[in-house]
Amino acid sequence: MKIALMDSGIGLLAAAAAVRRLRPDAALVLSSDPDGMPWGPRTPEYATEHALACAEAAAAHRPDALIVACNTASVQALPTLRAALEPGLPVIGTVPAVKPAAAGGGPVAIWATPATTGSPYQRDLIAEFADGVATTGVPCPGLADAVQRGDEEAIDAAIAAAAALTPRDVRAVVLGCTHYELVAERIREAVQQPSGPAIALHGSAGAVAAQALRRIGARPAPAADPSDDLTVILSGRESTLPEVALTYAEGRLLAAMSPAVG
Repeated sequence: MKIALMDSGIGLLAAAAAVRRLRPDAALVLSSDPDGMPWGPRTPEYATEHALACAEAAAAHRPDALIVACNTASVQALPTLRAALEPGLPVIGTVPAVKPAAAGGGPVAIWATPATTGSPYQRDLIAEFADGVATTGVPCPGLADAVQRGDEEAIDAAIAAAAALTPRDVRAVVLGCTHYELVAERIREAVQQPSGPAIALHGSAGAVAAQALRRIGARPAPAADPSDDLTVILSGRESTLPEVALTYAEGRLLAAMSPAVG
């Protein structure tokens, strides 16, 4: 079994690690676009073109499923990707976890990129899954870029700025960008009030990994023999896992599949 994942950058690490935990025996293909990122501030046409190039580079390795581990690509390019690759290759998009977060009754904060916060896409998600629940959109300028660079000081500054915009009474925070899941515990620490109830964080990595397995009829098998088959593609070029990936626990988990780190 082989699962491919694509993203503009290292945000795909969270979903890849989730696949790894569910099926250690799965071969992985990681396709990202460091030369063309970020996609979020660009036009939909730009994002779609680059997402399709990433997807086709991954598809060339004949995976059983492709996870679009990127919110921007899922919003702007998913129909194009599915038209190009399905039904031969199942394509699984990423949706911010507004529904499970709202199920707890709120209040809910949705941390996302400035382009996503207040967008029609996010408003539609709130209307569909969080109607009647107090919901606050929190723009996080610079956070995804800081995570991509592994810039600890910039990560702390961006998280602090977003935490200052987050209502103190929130019960749940939706991580509306896949990069944010790599610093989830730092986000929790920033928004958790000392005397308040425990805040739940809702990412998408686990759900999208499980959905990919369902689409290909595979069951979780955490005790399976681990695979060492990891393919890394950077803007169409086969490469090694970027060194910045080792900044994060998810990257270190994947690095165990291959000793080559660039």
